[in-house]
Amino acid sequence: MENNRNFFLAIALSFVVLLGWQYFVAAPQMQAEKVRQEQIAAQQAATQSQTDAQSGTVTSPTGNSAVVPGVQIAGAVPQTTAAVLAQSVRIDIDTPKLSGSINLTGGRIDDLHLNDYRETLDKDSDTIVLLSPSGSATPYYAEFGWVAGSTDIAVPNANTVWSASDSAKLTLDTPLVLSWDNGAGLKFIRTITVDKNYLFSIDQKVENSSDAAVALYPYGLISRHGDIKTSGLYILHEGLIGVAGDDGLQEVDYKDLAESRIETPAKSTQGWVGITDKYWATAIIPPQGQSFQPTFRYSEVAGKPAYQSDYLGDAVGVAAGSSGSYKTALFAGAKEVAVLDAVQSTTSAYNFDLLIDWGWFYFLTKPMFAVIDYLYGMFGNFGVAILLVTVGVKAIFFPLANKSYASMSKMKMLQPKMEEIKKTFADNKEGQQKAIMELYKNEKVNPLAGCLPILIQIPVFFSLYKVLYITIEMRHAPFFGWIQDLSAPDPTNIFTAFGLIPWDPPSFMILGIWPLIMGITMFVQMKLNPAPTDPTQQMIFNWMPVIFTFMLATFPAGLVIYWAWNNSLSILQQATIMKKHGAKVEIFQNIKDSFSRKKKPE
Repeated sequence: MENNRNFFLAIALSFVVLLGWQYFVAAPQMQAEKVRQEQIAAQQAATQSQTDAQSGTVTSPTGNSAVVPGVQIAGAVPQTTAAVLAQSVRIDIDTPKLSGSINLTGGRIDDLHLNDYRETLDKDSDTIVLLSPSGSATPYYAEFGWVAGSTDIAVPNANTVWSASDSAKLTLDTPLVLSWDNGAGLKFIRTITVDKNYLFSIDQKVENSSDAAVALYPYGLISRHGDIKTSGLYILHEGLIGVAGDDGLQEVDYKDLAESRIETPAKSTQGWVGITDKYWATAIIPPQGQSFQPTFRYSEVAGKPAYQSDYLGDAVGVAAGSSGSYKTALFAGAKEVAVLDAVQSTTSAYNFDLLIDWGWFYFLTKPMFAVIDYLYGMFGNFGVAILLVTVGVKAIFFPLANKSYASMSKMKMLQPKMEEIKKTFADNKEGQQKAIMELYKNEKVNPLAGCLPILIQIPVFFSLYKVLYITIEMRHAPFFGWIQDLSAPDPTNIFTAFGLIPWDPPSFMILGIWPLIMGITMFVQMKLNPAPTDPTQQMIFNWMPVIFTFMLATFPAGLVIYWAWNNSLSILQQATIMKKHGAKVEIFQNIKDSFSRKKKPE
């Protein structure tokens, strides 16, 4: 029994260390970093750029003379997005899911709103702004074009003013055709279409009416400027991202890129590059099967950081009197699982589903989401789906759990004999352990069998945590009553008398109703077994539910509801099995014993 308890204690302490580090170390550091970043942003506001110049370039690592446009920031004061948009000629974007515009200067996609998503639960709050133009407070845009190995070939750049087709706007049914003539025999034509899944298609064509062949290199880039706020949690990647063929998934943090300045994965024929937030992302998908060089870059001009994900394709030869083309896709939208799967199917983008950070338990996390999403389709409530998934997991592992709880019941029934052994071998620890192991052998009891339900719960717990935290489907998903967002913490707080006391308590004094329910169920579950004889272990087991209650108070409400529900099912299951095997269920007596003072031995 002692070995069993020690194992439980090791598992529990591991949870305490992990969650304690997140609560007491990572969270304060994240808050301090947030304050620092806000201060830096305020200081740099006076020097932020109005427009980007194309004079800065970064040499491509492909070994040829072509270069991908870089970023050089002018020292102008940033303006409001509305003011910047008013200064340029634009073509509107109008689809059910997207609204915004394309700048005819540079041909950039730099103004994009996600119509289906809002900043808060308030239906009148602003829609999510994904892309913003250069010159605004938070520039974030996608750009496409050509670079030439020879400097005497004029190609369009960020200052080029394109001519638009007769289309008044870009819609699901109406493409946008842009054109520009360099005056030296080359005409550049760009056709942009968009579908219902946030997917833009950019078909670039070059018509060569000169008497000489040219070689042009297609590129695409996503650029984002400023100090970018992230959640700061180690379980979620936010930053530059991509897939580079056999090199696999590339995740580059903003901070790491600021130190390395440039990251160059291997040249590939499969993959994509982009920038991801928790729920939103942009990604450029070159034509799969054709070679391209992915790169992640950092630059800093006038004190303003700029991050860039780009690719450079191999040369496209355009003979005299002929034409050449190159087709690229741009995803810019919400990271909905079904949408990403559809984009992957449409573009054949290699491992595009990894734009969602499924984590180490990918083989559990994604199937778990699929089941939850399926149940949501049946019952219309993600909270109910989580409860049903918990029941399903319990049912799958019932035979194993049944065996484990049966073993624990036998262990409890052996307590009197074990106490006699301890008294008999009070001064002989080795003899005591030998006698106890002999008792286990004779009674056919495995002291570690009771640990299996906990071991099983650990990957399930983290997988569900990932699903609740990273999937946008859980964002603003209601349960019942006061829980209107399963991905956010329980909004109630007993320290404010649930809103009756008008004050803002410190972070360690936040305790909602569901975390309290979780703590109570955890405490009751632990009291199904007698308290450890060791005073230190007894103290740890008594305080563990309290510590977990406060730690999980800041976790997503859906996860806390899951844990409370799982505890309740475990209590019912274990109590039933204990009665079946003749073991007494003495919850109240065990609780009383935990708080009663024992006399010290003389």
